[in-house]
Order: sequence, then structure tokens, then C-alpha cells
Amino acid sequence: MELNLPVVSARDLHKDYGRGAALVRAVGGVSLEVAQGESVAIVGPSGCGKSTLLYLLGGLERPTAGTLKVAGEQLEQTAEAGLARLRRHALGFVFQAFHLVDELTALENVELPALLAGASPGHARDRARDLLEQVGLTDRAGHLPSALSGGQRQRVAIARALANEPLILLADEPTGNLDSAATTDVLRLFDQLHANGQTLVVVTHDARIAATADRLISMRDGAFVDETRLTGGTARTLSAITGLEG
Repeated sequence: MELNLPVVSARDLHKDYGRGAALVRAVGGVSLEVAQGESVAIVGPSGCGKSTLLYLLGGLERPTAGTLKVAGEQLEQTAEAGLARLRRHALGFVFQAFHLVDELTALENVELPALLAGASPGHARDRARDLLEQVGLTDRAGHLPSALSGGQRQRVAIARALANEPLILLADEPTGNLDSAATTDVLRLFDQLHANGQTLVVVTHDARIAATADRLISMRDGAFVDETRLTGGTARTLSAITGLEG
């Protein structure tokens, strides 16, 4: 796949919480570029700052210092309304805890982002049906989240994240709550999305999902400590490279 100009460009990015003796530096001096169509996996121990970095990239947190350009927007200079617009139209989010609306069916959950972005009800519903078909859940469209397995709920969450055809899909531990069989389904889905040109940035502890990326970045104590471009044979040594259990 031919990669284009960066859709993410971060320079010397910092994120601090608290101040003085209570200051915690979650992200310290990170620089990152992600090209359109690229898949990047960010790995590291719990508490190393990788989820905070993902929230910065998604405009869910603001950097303390540094510059961050995502999908053409200079995020540190963008007002809250602009960040909300960016999230609605250019970014898709997948979380470990699914975050589905309990009172809505699978179909209604998937069509919700399109409706919020101003799509017509007919277009939103057609798009939601197409996405549920892509993730293999056509027969579960009318079910509430409580009637779905963990793997099914995560596939609904991925379909919902794609409802507005986002430029970038951001995923935070997308297989963290899944068993092995459900993880395999999600791996297959992410692989398919990447093959279709979707830009992906995935935070994960799972060596299997990290191995599907073009690039693996290891993070520790708020900073990048290693970067590896993955090729066909790299996945076999991935656990040794990252210290992950897969």
C-alpha cells in the first residue's frame, strides 16, 4: 500500500496532571507521525502513558505542551466545538469497555454517530446495516447489548466507530475484555480494515493484534523507547521484542 502525507503529526508532546510535588507526567516529549493508510500499534506496561497518548490524538485530552496536528487540525489551537466536530467527522473510537448504549439495539448503536453528525435517518440506517453485515452481525441487529457476547459487543462498537467513515480509527485495548475466539474475530476484522486502507492507531497489550500493524512503538514512563517496522517474519519474535504475552 502506498502511504501518503501524515494524518497525525505530533512534536515534543507532553501531558501533565497535577502540579508541584503532586505533578504526574503521563506523556513526556513524544513525537509521532502516522501516514494515511498506516497501521500503528503502541505497546508498553500498564501506566506507561499509551492510553493518555491515544486520548491526546483523539482530542479527548489537551496536551500540556508540544504541537499536535490530526486530520489537518492543529489540536492545541482548536476550541472545544472544533474538537467535537473533528471527533464526529474524522475520528472513530474503539474502547476496551465497548461503551454501547444499553437501551439501544445493535443497529441503533451503529447508526447513532451518523445521526448525530447530521445524516438522514435513511442513510444512517443503510450505513449501519452495511457495517453490521461487514462485521458478521446482521442476525443480531435487533438485539440489545445485554443479549450479545463480549466479542459481539466489540464488533458492534467497531461498526459504530466506522459509521462516519473516519479518516483515523483509534482503538484502546480493543481485545482486553475478550476471550481467545472473540479476539480472533476482532483480529480478522482489523486486518480487513487495514487491507482496505483504514488508518489505525491501536494501544494494546496483545502481541497478536500488535503483530498485524505496519509499525510497532514501545512506550515506557511516558516516552517512546523503541520503534520497529513489522514485516512478514517479525511477528514470530514479537513477544521477545516487546515483552508482551500473546
